[in-house]
Amino acid sequence: MKFTPRPVRKSSFSSFILTIVLLLHCCHITSILGQNSEGALTVVENTEEGDEEEEVTVVDDNDEEDLEVVQPTEQWQTLKPDQAVPPGSHVRLNLQTGEREVRLGEEQLKYWTQEHREKEETQSSFSPDELKRAMKKIKEDLSLSGKDTSPQESVISKYRPLEELKKDMAQLDMLVETDVQIMRRLLDQFNSSNSTTEQRLGILLELEYMVHQVDNAQNLCSMGGLQVVLEGLNSSDFRLQENSAFVLGSAVSSNPVVQVKAVESGALQTLLTTLATVQPLNVKKKVLFAVASLLRHFPYAQHHFLSHGGLQVLSELFRADGGGVLRTRIVTMLYDMISEKELISQAGLDSVLDASHEERVRQYSKVSLQGHLLEKGWCSLVPQLLESTEHDYREKGLRALLAMAPVCLDQYRSDSALLDSLLSLKDQYQEMVQSEMILGEENSYFAEIVELIDALQVKMK
Repeated sequence: MKFTPRPVRKSSFSSFILTIVLLLHCCHITSILGQNSEGALTVVENTEEGDEEEEVTVVDDNDEEDLEVVQPTEQWQTLKPDQAVPPGSHVRLNLQTGEREVRLGEEQLKYWTQEHREKEETQSSFSPDELKRAMKKIKEDLSLSGKDTSPQESVISKYRPLEELKKDMAQLDMLVETDVQIMRRLLDQFNSSNSTTEQRLGILLELEYMVHQVDNAQNLCSMGGLQVVLEGLNSSDFRLQENSAFVLGSAVSSNPVVQVKAVESGALQTLLTTLATVQPLNVKKKVLFAVASLLRHFPYAQHHFLSHGGLQVLSELFRADGGGVLRTRIVTMLYDMISEKELISQAGLDSVLDASHEERVRQYSKVSLQGHLLEKGWCSLVPQLLESTEHDYREKGLRALLAMAPVCLDQYRSDSALLDSLLSLKDQYQEMVQSEMILGEENSYFAEIVELIDALQVKMK
């Protein structure tokens, strides 16, 4: 059978050519749309998510006015087709529901907390007219704020006088008192025959708190409070003695004016008498605190302390103390007195003296403390502190022995018990230092004790 080709119509051929042209045009348009234009939505796949969901991060987005911009939160929310998201948001396709979801990005989660958004919403709730009115009011307030008044007057005008406050408080049945008024009221209550012992104890504690201020301590003396405290020291109640000594020690501490008034009032003799009599340990501790505060940096009181047999009273107290608490306090007080005098003497040699310093050197020259220490047997008493098992007690004893060495050196050399004690302590603390060095510790507390022992042994050679 012979095949005869059919002739191609001209209209069919034209249709075929048109179809080819349309296909090429569509491919060109598709290639153009496939390119990233400026402001286009670009997503980045998150490969760390599971198989169920695909998460993407929005890098940029078109600022089209016809799209509703969704405000993302920390939780995933469904994204509608006609909604846009701000830059930095996370967008994912939920493979289970087939819907797009959006939430805040990592950087947004750091700063865009719920509290922050609420604050911004509150701040942005003001209209431009309200802001203008507020700025206008600020300018009016500044113009009315007295340009002619000085800064000091403007500050004073903000506060009310004390008298007006007192009147207002009086109407409210409240009382505003100064420290002087409070102390006078406390002293009146203390002297009242209706006050119980418990109330007097509470009053003394309140006074002790207040006399830490220099002015309050001086005012207490001027209104007769010092005599009240000394009467408390002479009381038969041990608790009143303890609290009274506590008040006295706090009042004279670093307060030369009160120190002078206390010595002139006979406080030193009263304190030494209290130490010489049988008293509980708590009372003696507070009395020693008062004595140490009264003598510190006060050569006049130190001279009276020595002349009234203070070292004899302390030596008897030292021998009677078995626990070592009072011994340590006594030795520390003696060491402070020796160090004070040495520092004053060295300062006089190293610099040009002024009138006040010359007077202090003259006053300390009358305090022959080391001679009294040798006379009262303290060269053999202080070494007993090394027998304690407490490291702090031993350290204070070694420092006192070094300070007393100029007058006690001969007795140190003849004291075989002291020599044996130093050798034993040195071996013990050297082992502790080696143990600390193994643990990587340097400049330890035990190394300082070894240095004190070495310094004392050098002096004794």
